[in-house]
Amino acid sequence: MKRGALQISFGWLFAIIIGAFIIFLAVFGVTKLMKTEQTTIDAKSGKELGVLLNPLETSLESAKTTSFTMPAESRIYNGCNNAGNFGKQLIKISQKSFNKWTETNIDVGFSNKYIFSKEIVEGKKFYIFSKPFDFPFKVSDLMYITSSKDIYCFVDAPEEIEEEIKTINQTNLLVGDCSDNMINVCFSGNCDINVDYDEGYVKKQGEIHPMYFVSDALMYAAIFGDVEVYECQLKRLMQRIEELSLIYRDKTRLISKKGCEFDINADLVELNMFADNFDESEDIIWLESKVNNLNDKNEAAGECGLW
Repeated sequence: MKRGALQISFGWLFAIIIGAFIIFLAVFGVTKLMKTEQTTIDAKSGKELGVLLNPLETSLESAKTTSFTMPAESRIYNGCNNAGNFGKQLIKISQKSFNKWTETNIDVGFSNKYIFSKEIVEGKKFYIFSKPFDFPFKVSDLMYITSSKDIYCFVDAPEEIEEEIKTINQTNLLVGDCSDNMINVCFSGNCDINVDYDEGYVKKQGEIHPMYFVSDALMYAAIFGDVEVYECQLKRLMQRIEELSLIYRDKTRLISKKGCEFDINADLVELNMFADNFDESEDIIWLESKVNNLNDKNEAAGECGLW
């Protein structure tokens, strides 16, 4: 051994290795714990968002709105599947921690929620407003989630749409006086989102296929939702209509015992069949006439009406 060389005994060397290993385990454990804790927080936030939506559900025709602020910059992932009788609304939340987005594979599911938004909505403050969807009976309340970062400006909208937007008084929804840094929603001309109110479809720049609608509730859904989200949620709504039509058909038997009889049973069976075979949003255009006819018969029944 050369003179002046560092001499370390085996005991010291073993102690250094063990110490480094313990430190590594400690750091690894803390990191793992932090990720687990963050995953728990993200999952809990998803459930809390679902609970927050409950007060927005209404049997009234008017729209309702609210807002919520997350403790950190967040991403809301809007997912949807059609499995089962009603399918599921899936929500996943990721938050920014140490300048990085947390990763979680935990989806919170709701069978009775219908949320329309971009596939990923990013921000800290979010707005939600809801509107009931009838087809022809009350099907559900549709929820629209937007970030405060996204300003939607409506151009040449029908008077009733302009009035509704002004009435709900949501900060990121404007009428007229649009600028290039906003998301312009045009009812005539060509801009970011184009609405053909008479023909009943919404088409967005960069998208090939339009999204068809038959009510203002679905029009807003198409404006604020991505194509994939819109088409999936519309199929889920048809699944709900399929089940509700069976319930109303059973109800006709009950009210017939009370002396209420009118020719609507066959129409409900037909609606059930069409809802079961529903494929894409364009199908809803020709289905509208059958639904309107069904609703006219129900209204003509007066006190014997089913809804």
